[in-house]
Amino acid sequence: MKIYLVAYAAAAAAFLAADAIWLGFVAREFYRVQLGELMAPDPNLVAAAAFYLLYVVGVVYFAISPALASGQWTTALVSGALFGLVAYGTYDLTNLAVTRGFPMTMAIVDMTWGAILTAFAATVGFFAAKAFG
Repeated sequence: MKIYLVAYAAAAAAFLAADAIWLGFVAREFYRVQLGELMAPDPNLVAAAAFYLLYVVGVVYFAISPALASGQWTTALVSGALFGLVAYGTYDLTNLAVTRGFPMTMAIVDMTWGAILTAFAATVGFFAAKAFG
């Protein structure tokens, strides 16, 4: 059980740090321009916290746990990327389907970011679990 707690903590820290840099500095203006009036003036921090807490459970279950079973960090990387693509794709493609004015460019960038971010967090979580678990 300890190994999964270590994996969770490390993946969560990596995910939050990278996403904070992405959303706060790298792509902040991109999201603002793409979403326009769809973007809330302030984020709902309770909903954001719930997302991060729940999402990292999925990262551990669908990417890190299989990687620990196989002993291969590449399993964490590939499974994390696929999980991220599917999860972010669910959000973005649903928005494309039902939200007026949701931009295709936004969906493509966000899905790509979800795959990269989740692959990174899963890989960090795997290595932390192997080292400290």
